[in-house]
Amino acid sequence: MKTLLHIIASPRGEQSNTLKIAQSVLARFREQHPDGRIDTLDLFAEELPPMTLKATDGKYRLLSGKDLDDETRPAWEPILAHIERFKAADIVLISSPMWNFGMPYVLKHYFDVIIQPRHLFRYTENGPEGLAKGKRVIVVTSRGGDYSEGPARAMDHLESSLRTMLGFIGITDPIFIHAQPMLGAGPEVANQKLAQAVAAARQVAL
Repeated sequence: MKTLLHIIASPRGEQSNTLKIAQSVLARFREQHPDGRIDTLDLFAEELPPMTLKATDGKYRLLSGKDLDDETRPAWEPILAHIERFKAADIVLISSPMWNFGMPYVLKHYFDVIIQPRHLFRYTENGPEGLAKGKRVIVVTSRGGDYSEGPARAMDHLESSLRTMLGFIGITDPIFIHAQPMLGAGPEVANQKLAQAVAAARQVAL
């Protein structure tokens, strides 16, 4: 049985363009995997664990080759739960708008929580090695402007950051579906671009 983890990084609910596109990916998943399971993680509804001093101390213990101790283990219990939830998914769907040229703060917080040594990456004599290889990731985004080409492309820190973080943990071939521009060219163009993104999402192989 396949499991899809849907990570939602938009607070807009039914008004969200990214979620409208994501629904097509989810419908595709249900068609291809009738017995599959969808695990929904709404980052604006979930209280993510803070990276406190104890949590950070635990990270440095792991980085130095030590195990968590009695001082750091309690802070790490919710961190480990999120890591295991991510690792348990065969497919990860990320729905995220672009905010200020990058990702919403909750999505960055989520990756700060789960990208941990000895769990999603490790250091070797040849450098860092990602431990999440083989996981399929689809990223659905929406943007107010068009950042697909020209000088504006260099301002797209949403896709570039996600590619970097996913690549670091071993996911080197994520699929990106962008709806753009959603604001800068008027409602007619926005509706056309949204429809194109929905159509692309319907073709994703899962």
